[in-house]
This record gives sequence, C-alpha cells and structure tokens, in this order.
Amino acid sequence: MLMENSSYPLYFNLTMFVNIGNYRYLTFVLCFLLYTFIISANLIIIVVISQEKTLHEPMYIFILCLSINSLYGSAGFFIRFLRDLLSDTHLISRPACFTQIYVIYSYASYELTILGIMAYDRYVAVCQPLHYHNKITPKVVSKLVAFAWIYPGFSISACVYLAFRLPLCGNKIPKVFCSNWPVVKLSCVTTVINNLVGMFVSVSTVFLPLGFVLYTYARIFHLCRNRSSEFKAKVTQSCLPHIITFVNYSITLFCDVALSRIDLEELNPFLAVILSLEFVVIPPILNPLVYGLKLPEIRKLIFRMLSCSKHDKQTKL
Repeated sequence: MLMENSSYPLYFNLTMFVNIGNYRYLTFVLCFLLYTFIISANLIIIVVISQEKTLHEPMYIFILCLSINSLYGSAGFFIRFLRDLLSDTHLISRPACFTQIYVIYSYASYELTILGIMAYDRYVAVCQPLHYHNKITPKVVSKLVAFAWIYPGFSISACVYLAFRLPLCGNKIPKVFCSNWPVVKLSCVTTVINNLVGMFVSVSTVFLPLGFVLYTYARIFHLCRNRSSEFKAKVTQSCLPHIITFVNYSITLFCDVALSRIDLEELNPFLAVILSLEFVVIPPILNPLVYGLKLPEIRKLIFRMLSCSKHDKQTKL
C-alpha cells in the first residue's frame, strides 16, 4: 500500500506528531506567527547590513551570513511542519524527506562554520589589532565565507547520499521532521561506512569549529586579564553577542545530538517534540535579536529605518 515492506519505501511516517485535537489550529497560528517573526527579523538584519555601506565590514558580513542561514534552515523546517500540523496523516515522500535532511543538517553545519569564522575575526580584532586589516582583507573574507558554505554542503551531501542508498526495514521516523540518524537506524544492512563518514563529518563540521571557538575565547580572556576595565568593556561589547549565539547554539545542538541517541518514544511526547525543535527554531529567533539589540551600530540603523518608514506613512496620510 505505500510499499511499506519495500527496502526502499516511497514514504516515511513521522510518528512524533502528538494528537492535540482542535488545539492544532491554535498551534498552527502560533507557529505561523513565529515563522513570520523569524523571516521579518532576519530580513531586517539582511536589508540593514546590505544597504548601509558603513556596515560593509567583516563582522557584519558574517552576521549577514548568519541571517541568511537562519532563513534557509527555518524554511527547510517550518514549511513542511506547518503543513503537517493541519494534516491527519504525517507521511512524507522519500525525495522530500532526504531533501529536508540535507537542508536541516547543512543549516546546522553552516551555522557552526560561520560561528567559527566569526570567532577568528574577533580573535584577530582583540589580540592582533594592528594586523587586523592586513589579515582580514575583503579577499580573505570572501574565501572564508565560501569555505563556510562549500565544505559543509559537500560533506552533508555525502552523508545524505550514503543514507539514501541504504535498504531499509521500516519507514517510521520518531520525529516531527526527517533526520539522518533515525533513517540510518532503519537499515537492513551494516552501516559501518555511514557511521565512519558521519563521524568524520561530525568532527570536521561540529567539533573542530566548537573547539576552535573555545580556543579563541580562551586566548581573548587570557589577554584581558591584565588589561584596563575600559579595554575589557570594549571587548565584552564586541564579543558578547557572538558568545551568546555560540552558547545558545551549542546547547540546542547538544540536545538534538542527545535525543538522536535515545529512544524518543520513552520520553513525554510534548517534551521530546520541544527538545527536538530547539536547534531549528531558537537560533533563527535569537540571532537577529542579539545582534539587532546588542550591537549599537545595527540597533541605531534599525530604529532609523523603522522611524523613517513610520514618517513616510504619516506623510502619505
């Protein structure tokens, strides 16, 4: 009937959708408003940085990349999720499932590589300020951004391809979105190659960027120990948004990795759903708020843009 007994099922069944009855319409409205906010907030950051020439600096270019990635990742999740909230069945076609896996996992990898590059930018700015403009040139920024997009894209493609070609002994995924590890666990054959490639990709796109960020901030904090209070305040103002973003994303990513290794059906279904959504929902919400409110240059321009828009409306009236 949907070829559920086939080694290559045409559909996957997302089993973690909780039957919430009529509350699903309220949930749909709340999630739709949340997605609208994510789109609006990140678009404001993108427009402000793109249009304001004074913000065409490395740090702001990297913030722009974060906002673009937030739109990319949230689209990969919310568009399908909102549809499933109103549906009585939660079947997703095989091509759509693997496409969603690629989008969500590449979003996660892009986020970490961009955060790693931002940490390097802050490290050079604080620890080697006299060499900053020689080391962080427009050409270097272009190469770093290209690497942040290209390498994770290819590495995640390899993982998805290996999972796609596995013969499967089932089609049930205990999540509200398609995920690589639950699909691999359905395999009828050995997954040694998948595990080895997955481990290599995890180390290169997750643990290395995490380790590098921790190393750069250890060096920055060590430098600040014997400096003046004014110097420490400037460093804090410059680095705090990145630290908040990094800590937040690390926690949400850890929750997702931990959940992928346990039996979600043993957890409270609402708790399992909330924890599994953290890394695709919270960073796209928090990033524009942190950078839009904490960095004075962006905050001033956002308020100016909003006030000009309000003034134009009043003039037309």
